[in-house]
Amino acid sequence: MFYKKDDSQSMERYSSAVTLSDMEVFIFPELLYALMLANIMSPRLWKWKNDPWFNSIHKAGPVKRMQRLKQYIMDHFSFNLDLDTWGLTDKNTELSRFNAFINQKILSESNALFGYEGDKYYFDIDIRKHFGLDKYNSDVIPYWKTETLEAMEAFRYKDGYPAGAGECVSLAALYASGSFVVGDIPLQSIYLFATPLHSQNFIDIKDGIITNNRRIVTKNMWYNGTELSAKARRALENEKVTIVANNTGYIHTMYNTATINPDSYKNFRNKIKNYLKTEITFEILANFLRQNSQLQCCFQIAHSCCGKPRYLPAERAYQYEHSSKFRVGDTTQENLLHEIEEDEYYTSPLPHRMILDELELFFNQNKVIVDSASTIELLQKYLHHECINVVEVVEDLITFCKTNPRLPDTDKEWIASEPINLDNVKNAQEALEKVSEFRTKNISADLAFSAFRDLSRSPWKPFLKAAFERNPVTLHALRNEDIQTAFTKINALENESIYDESTRLAQPDEVWNFGRGDGLEKALCFINILKKHFPQEHCTLDYSGKKVNVKVKNADYTFTTTKQLNPPSDEDFLF
Repeated sequence: MFYKKDDSQSMERYSSAVTLSDMEVFIFPELLYALMLANIMSPRLWKWKNDPWFNSIHKAGPVKRMQRLKQYIMDHFSFNLDLDTWGLTDKNTELSRFNAFINQKILSESNALFGYEGDKYYFDIDIRKHFGLDKYNSDVIPYWKTETLEAMEAFRYKDGYPAGAGECVSLAALYASGSFVVGDIPLQSIYLFATPLHSQNFIDIKDGIITNNRRIVTKNMWYNGTELSAKARRALENEKVTIVANNTGYIHTMYNTATINPDSYKNFRNKIKNYLKTEITFEILANFLRQNSQLQCCFQIAHSCCGKPRYLPAERAYQYEHSSKFRVGDTTQENLLHEIEEDEYYTSPLPHRMILDELELFFNQNKVIVDSASTIELLQKYLHHECINVVEVVEDLITFCKTNPRLPDTDKEWIASEPINLDNVKNAQEALEKVSEFRTKNISADLAFSAFRDLSRSPWKPFLKAAFERNPVTLHALRNEDIQTAFTKINALENESIYDESTRLAQPDEVWNFGRGDGLEKALCFINILKKHFPQEHCTLDYSGKKVNVKVKNADYTFTTTKQLNPPSDEDFLF
C-alpha cells in the first residue's frame, strides 16, 4: 500500500487528498486524477444518466455528447471564486508543510498563492486584484479548496447560490468524470492539465475540445474571436502548463520524474499543438478583427442593395452581430447584411478603408499557412495599407492563429505506473470496485478513496488531520462563542449529510458552510472548536448505535448519527 501511517510525508499527501486545496494539488499532482476518480465513483454522477436531458445521448456523436454535458453543467453549477469560502491560512504554515517536497523559490515562481502573477498579460491586468488576492497581505493567503461533486451540489444550501458551484479545478474534474460517465468518452482520451492560475481538460475527440470552467471550446470556437473565447485562451497563451495527467499517470513541470506513459504524453502534445494552430483564411481574418475591434475602422464591407452597390463600415456589421445569430466572415454573412437597415449603408466606398470582399477573393485564390514564410509575406504585401501597421497586424494575426503551449519538457525519469482501466463499468458500484483493484498499482487510485471521503475504505488519521488543521471557517464563525453556545449552534444545523452513503463524511467547514451534517460530522466539527479552546486537553469520541458522544474536561456532548463506521482510535487523533 502507498499509505504509511507513521510517515510524515505520506500523512501530508493523504491528508491533502481530503482537503484538496489548489496548492495541495499543485504539490501532489496525483491528486488531480484522484479527484476525478472520486467523482466517477459517486452514485450522484451516475444518476445524471437517468435525467431526461440525456435521453438518447448514446445515439449522438462524441462532440454532441460533450455539448449536452456542457449545457447540463451550465444549468446546474456556477463558477465560484469566493476566496472566503474555505477560509484563510498563511504562507509560513503552508511552506512548512511542503518544505520536504518542493523548493520555496520554485514554488513562488509557479503558484499564484506564493508570489506567481503570470506573465506580462497578468501584470497588465493586475492579476492579484482580478482574483481578489490584493485584499490579503503577503503572509495571509486564502484556501482555494477543490470540491467533490457532492460538495459542489451542496452550494445550493449556501446563501446567494441558486444551484451548485465550484472553482476551476472542481469544474475540470467534474467535466473529466462527466465525460467518462455520461459522455462515454474513453479514459485514455481525457487529459487534465493545469497552469498556475487555471485548470482545464483536453478531450481527444475530433479536432479536440478544451473544457474551460463551465464551458467547452471546440477548435472552431477557439478561433472565433468572441470575448468568451478570448478568456478561454488566456491560460495557454500566457502561462506555463505545470501538470498534465491522465489514466496512465502525470507529468509535472517541476519534478524530475513522470509517471504518465511517454507515448500518451506525446499524443497529448501533438494533439493540443494541432488544436492550437490553424491556417489563415478569410473567416479567420474576420474572426481576428472581431477580437481586435480597434482595427475594424480600417475595413468596410460591400453589399448589393436594391441592385446597387452599397458600403458598410465593418464596425457597424460587427455591432449588429450582438443581436443576430449571423456572423461576419462565414457563410451567414450575407444574412447578417440583409438584417442591417439600408440607411446604415453608404452609396460610395469609404475612403482610407480596405474592402473585405476583395480580401475574400485573395484568400479564395491563395492558401496562407501560418508556418510558411512565403505565404505570410504574400499576405503582408496584400494587406499593406495606410490605415494599419501591416507588420504588427500580421504578427498579431499569426499569434491569433498559433499558440505555442509551454508544456512540461520530456527530459524526465519516466517511471511506469499501472494505467487505470475502467472499460465496461456500468454503474457507481462497479466503478468503485474497479478503482479499488488499482489501489496497490496506482497511487491516484489509492488517494481517490480519501478524496471520496469513504472512511470504511480510507484511513481515519489523514482525515482527522485535515479536519483539525485546515478548517478555519467554523473557528472564525464561532470565535466569540462559549463552548455550550458553539455546541448548541452546531447541533441545531440540519441533521443531514451532504453525502448519501453511511460511510462517507464531510469535513467541518463543509458542515458549517452548507448548514447541515450528520451527527458524527457535527461531532468532528465540534471537536475542531474544542481543540481551539483547549489545545492541551484530551478529547474523546465514542459512538454506538445512533449516539455520538464527545467528552472533554468531564463534560459530555451528544449528537445523533446514522453513519455506520468503526470509530477512530485514540492514536488517530495524534499527528
